[in-house]
Amino acid sequence: MRRKAILDAAKKVFATKGFAGATIENIAEQAEFSPATIYIYFKNKDELHASLSLQMLNILAQKVEDVCQRKDLGIEEKIKALPLAFYEVYERDPLNLMHVLRYQSSEALKGLSPEVESEIRNKARQYISAISNLFEEGIRQGLFYKHHPVAVADIVWAVFAGLVLWEDTKKGFDPQKDFLKSTLELSVDLISRGLKKE
Repeated sequence: MRRKAILDAAKKVFATKGFAGATIENIAEQAEFSPATIYIYFKNKDELHASLSLQMLNILAQKVEDVCQRKDLGIEEKIKALPLAFYEVYERDPLNLMHVLRYQSSEALKGLSPEVESEIRNKARQYISAISNLFEEGIRQGLFYKHHPVAVADIVWAVFAGLVLWEDTKKGFDPQKDFLKSTLELSVDLISRGLKKE
């Protein structure tokens, strides 16, 4: 319960101060613990942030796997269902998702314990693997031209990540703009059509 309270406090502090502006002291004050208590559960601010990222990555991986495991949908229908799964993750916690996407770089991972770093890498592999399996099955069924399915999954993920970050930029100019869902659907449709055999 303490760990959860710390994570909840960190989420609020990162949301208001940003990662660079937040300190362990700020988070401890928000959680109503001493900084020493925070260090019992987390090695440093990077690891605390990474734990928040892991929560989001777990949700994302589960959503993607839920789509992939649906028995009532064919491959093309599952691929069409991916944008909604992505969007539902975004809707759940847009700010944390944007932090996750900005945070997932090799430089950021260097400050983590080997266990946490490994957990983040494994979770990322899990959802990329699930997406690539969809395209691999489409190739096997003769629906798609033969392209490396992991490369296709990387493209789908890069488009999603790019659109989420671009959505944040657009809202800086106009807070009313929200085209993420329709743009995700369009982008995955374009990728799928580009791979599809006539």
